[in-house]
Amino acid sequence: MGVQPPKPEDLADIEAIRQLKAAYFRAIDTKDWDLLGSLFTEDGVLDAGGGPRQGPAEIVRVLSKALDDVSTVHHGHTSEITVTGDGTATGVWAMDDRLEWGWESASAGAAVGFHGAGHYRDTYRRGDDGWRFEHVVLSRLRVDPLPGGMPRR
Repeated sequence: MGVQPPKPEDLADIEAIRQLKAAYFRAIDTKDWDLLGSLFTEDGVLDAGGGPRQGPAEIVRVLSKALDDVSTVHHGHTSEITVTGDGTATGVWAMDDRLEWGWESASAGAAVGFHGAGHYRDTYRRGDDGWRFEHVVLSRLRVDPLPGGMPRR
């Protein structure tokens, strides 16, 4: 199976999708929940553990509750983006992240949380206002506890 280069006419869409994913990581790490919600289609789905969440309001409700007081750093790498039709695309992103539960770290005397690595598998849809996430699935290949261990919650 060889890798085919993208068609020149797809390059602007591929770059727009890269910008979309960058905004996703930034929104989570800066806790910009309004921005995060705006990146999904109205029927968009996020499955990042704990089961799939559907719709921007539900995605934001769950992630903000889980991560609002957690220090996070997310990186996406080596994007493989394929335009699959008029206004549709798929993507696979290698990722790594670090999550630290500060209040638990303070009582433990060491960083509590984990460093993870894996892949995002996304589908995208282009609307009148640009590209949005239709379906995002995070699969972790490894999770390494920080020196203080895993969080209790």
